[in-house]
Amino acid sequence: MSSSFLHNLIVFGRTLRRRGLDGDVGRLLDVAEALQYVNLGTRDEVFHTCRALLVHRHEDLAIFDAAFDEFWRLQTAAPEVQQPAPGPAVADAPAPIAIEGDADGSPSGAGVRTWSDAGTLAEKDFAAFTPDEVASARAALNRLVWTPGLRRTRRWVRGRGPRVDLRRAIARSLRTGGDVLVLPRRSRRQRPRPVVLLCDVSGSMERYSRMLVHFAHAIAQRHRRVEVFLFSTELTRITRQLRAPRLDQAATAVSKSVPDWSGGTRIGSALRQFHQQWTRRALRGGPVVLLISDGWDRGDPLVLRDQIARLQRSCHRLIWLNPLIGTTGYEPLTRGLMAALPFVDDFLPARTLTNLADLALHLNRLKAEG
Repeated sequence: MSSSFLHNLIVFGRTLRRRGLDGDVGRLLDVAEALQYVNLGTRDEVFHTCRALLVHRHEDLAIFDAAFDEFWRLQTAAPEVQQPAPGPAVADAPAPIAIEGDADGSPSGAGVRTWSDAGTLAEKDFAAFTPDEVASARAALNRLVWTPGLRRTRRWVRGRGPRVDLRRAIARSLRTGGDVLVLPRRSRRQRPRPVVLLCDVSGSMERYSRMLVHFAHAIAQRHRRVEVFLFSTELTRITRQLRAPRLDQAATAVSKSVPDWSGGTRIGSALRQFHQQWTRRALRGGPVVLLISDGWDRGDPLVLRDQIARLQRSCHRLIWLNPLIGTTGYEPLTRGLMAALPFVDDFLPARTLTNLADLALHLNRLKAEG
């Protein structure tokens, strides 16, 4: 394990102590030893290892979770690399991180790709990316963790829940002559929420369309229950095409499947088509829906309002991602947006890598609900 990694781990311990957690050197050495046996590129493995060894009081869990989320976000979005594995951030500044693999995200033994411009790429508008920067951004997207909350299913399983498991209690009592010594409990099983992406590829979104496909492919590769649709004047499902492991294969298949790429924009009509053809399949399980569009709509604002309202009622959370948020002088004043926004849960930017890293963090914080 490299000296730079150990240094960052010690600094992370100092960060925890500033937040009131006891991150002494002995515990940090235990963490350093344990992390040799987990995949350092997998957030959940690193998180649960550190949490188990560094948190010993229930009231400290929320503090640690917040600190680790911030650390992982900085590590995922930071631009340049000096060490081969992610370590805790140095002080309060974004720490460098390795982006391993080729441009398509596949592993490579030839070396490590880095972001060439540490000062600007994370905040650079996707519309201004060069081809080389697109490749680096694509690798960064492949490292983000997309976990859009959990939902409670109807199935009950063993666990520390509110209900007594009578079947197990009776079965155990047979071993003790009919005496019930312990009342086993059960809880509702939890599963990750599905994700639905509705991406605008009309003419006004042309500057962002290529990054939208990369973004959709990254989520489809990291999350099993994903449905992806592109729309302009009509709706096209591209879920199957994005299952291709290589991005170039997926992009080729998508381009052949979408007949109205860079056409006009009729968001309301596209959503109505979605509801007519795909609601039962795509909206099962209370998904999180990501609608990505600049909001320039040639259709009837009342149709868009009605369809957005219906979509919000049918999903767990409706998030509208707009690449124009944050640009100079932008305000959501189009007729379509003004009609739709009252029915949108979150209206967030999606024009930089930092925006998408923030989105991943936002999704990961969604709580489990029934």
